[in-house]
Amino acid sequence: MAIMVVLFNLKPGVTPEAYERWARETDVPAVNALASVERFRVYRSLGLLGSEAKSPYAYMELVEIADLEKLAHDAATERMREITAQFQTMADNPIWILLDQFA
Repeated sequence: MAIMVVLFNLKPGVTPEAYERWARETDVPAVNALASVERFRVYRSLGLLGSEAKSPYAYMELVEIADLEKLAHDAATERMREITAQFQTMADNPIWILLDQFA
């Protein structure tokens, strides 16, 4: 199983309330319904551990991917292209990191 981590802040003018409502109502249910995805969750940053400093990213998504090849197929559907386009209107320069567990 692979894991995809997406780190991002919101674009100027996008409120946390609007993004979080969209994530709960649209993004999370749609991605979790994909056969290629084991689990998808979205997190809000609370800060840096042991520090009063603000996190460099306000949000993080974790996607547990059951099948990377199938994910590419699932992501190409019209519905997922729409959801990805919506995400891109809200997320400011998201960083997409693909992980593979080795230990």
